[in-house]
Amino acid sequence: MRKLLFKSVLALPLTERAPPVDDRALAELAEKVQATARRRLGRSLSIRQVDAGSCNGCELEIHALSNAFYDLERFGFHFVASPRHADVLLVTGPVTANMREALERTYAATPDPKWVVAVGACALDGGLFSGSYGVVGGVSAVVPVDLHIRGCPPSPRDLLAGLLALMKRKIPRRILKAQAGR
Repeated sequence: MRKLLFKSVLALPLTERAPPVDDRALAELAEKVQATARRRLGRSLSIRQVDAGSCNGCELEIHALSNAFYDLERFGFHFVASPRHADVLLVTGPVTANMREALERTYAATPDPKWVVAVGACALDGGLFSGSYGVVGGVSAVVPVDLHIRGCPPSPRDLLAGLLALMKRKIPRRILKAQAGR
C-alpha cells in the first residue's frame, strides 16, 4: 500500500492542457451578449438551469460560465434559484419520466416573456438515452424550445454564443402575445 501511495504522490497529474486563451475574442463575444440583452430586455438576463435527467457533462460546462475565467456575472447575467425570476430556462439532458412534470411546472412558473434553451445532444432527442424506458425524449417533447445548443457537452464559449443568438433572434409569437397582454 505504501508503495502505491508514494507512486501516486510522485507521479504527475494526467490532465489535458488548457485551450489557448483568446481573451479579446471572449470579451468581444460577452460584450455583444450583454449589449443585446440590455437592448432586448432593458436589463440583465436571468437564467434558471434545469437538469431534466442528464449525465451532468453539460452542467459542468454551464457551471464553468460562473468561474473566474468566463465570469458571466460581470456582464450582468446571473443564474437564479427560482423559475419565477428567470428569463431563460437552460434545460440539459433527456427528459426522464420522473422529471417530465417538474419541467412542465418549471416552465409554467417562469413568467413571460421566457425563452427555453435545450443544451447538449441529449436535450435534442434523448441522445444516448433515447429509446430507454425511463426517457420521454428531448426537451421539445415536453416544452417548446426556442434554441438548441449542440454538443456533448457544448463548451462555455458555445453557450455564450448561443445566448447571443437567442437574444438576436426574432421574438417568438408566444412571447409577443404575452407582452401584448401586459
